[in-house]
Amino acid sequence: MKKDATTNSFINPEPHVIVSCRDKDGRDNALSIGFIANVSFNPRIIMIAILHTRYSHHIIKESGEFVVNIATEELKSEVEYLGSTSGRDTNKLENISTTDATLINAPLIDMCPVNFECRVVECLKPGTHDVFFGEVLKVHCDEKYLNNNKSINWDKINILHS
Repeated sequence: MKKDATTNSFINPEPHVIVSCRDKDGRDNALSIGFIANVSFNPRIIMIAILHTRYSHHIIKESGEFVVNIATEELKSEVEYLGSTSGRDTNKLENISTTDATLINAPLIDMCPVNFECRVVECLKPGTHDVFFGEVLKVHCDEKYLNNNKSINWDKINILHS
């Protein structure tokens, strides 16, 4: 028999990802988020939701660009740090290796096996979080996770979930 559950319940498990961005002065930042979803095949669009008080929210709103970096279970402590520390006064990426994205002005997090370069196409404010819709311009993937047709073999990646 089913019983009523609280409306505070969310679909779990949901992936935890690292979203990285760069401000107008060239300063990099990143945060961890759990609100992410695919939205469209053509064009390929990813949705991320960020609390409007977050420093990265301000950067993404201003730059219109971000990278979704897929975190693995092995990166749990880094994800927790990036999600619990503000980048306003701290260089959160000081001890994290990054590479410049190729099509946007933002960093890729090297320790993440997959990185999606995204350009914001729309931003909505449905509630506590603003939802950024980002068109995927380029995907980077560690070679060991690619199939012969260059598609990502998600079953091989130990994705971090909440």
